[in-house]
Amino acid sequence: MQDMLVKLYELPDYGSLKKELEICGFVFRRPLAAEKTITLEWVSKNFGSGWASEVDVSFSYQPISTYIAIIENKIIGFACYDAAYRNFFGPTGVDEKCRGKGIGKILLMECLAAMREQGYAYAIIGGVGPAEFYSKAVRAELIEGSNPGVYKGILSKVPHDAK
Repeated sequence: MQDMLVKLYELPDYGSLKKELEICGFVFRRPLAAEKTITLEWVSKNFGSGWASEVDVSFSYQPISTYIAIIENKIIGFACYDAAYRNFFGPTGVDEKCRGKGIGKILLMECLAAMREQGYAYAIIGGVGPAEFYSKAVRAELIEGSNPGVYKGILSKVPHDAK
């Protein structure tokens, strides 16, 4: 999976989509420090311990570099930045039952806007799966030669009895 590059100084407006979703009851915000365990458990359960580890790193920053999507007091999505590496967006995920509504786009935009406010001119989306989504949402462009990128040689879980 390749990395993608986004120009943070040319982000599209997403205010009307965000308002539409908020009217439907969705809330988009940074989690509180007191919500760290709940957030990490949700990410781990829905997307695995690797992504939960990266979200854990995001709680070490002030402000926390994760955004969550909530409906009826339950997390349904997350996105973070500066977790795996500085200037990297991701990981991000939305509950399967809530996909296709624009929730992932709002989480992406909230993170990218925060990165721009911190002084970044560009952001790297690391190891993208849905390249078409990012290209359409924020005009992200593939970075030539970035596969396998920064995750090359990453450790994976091995059963205890493996030899």
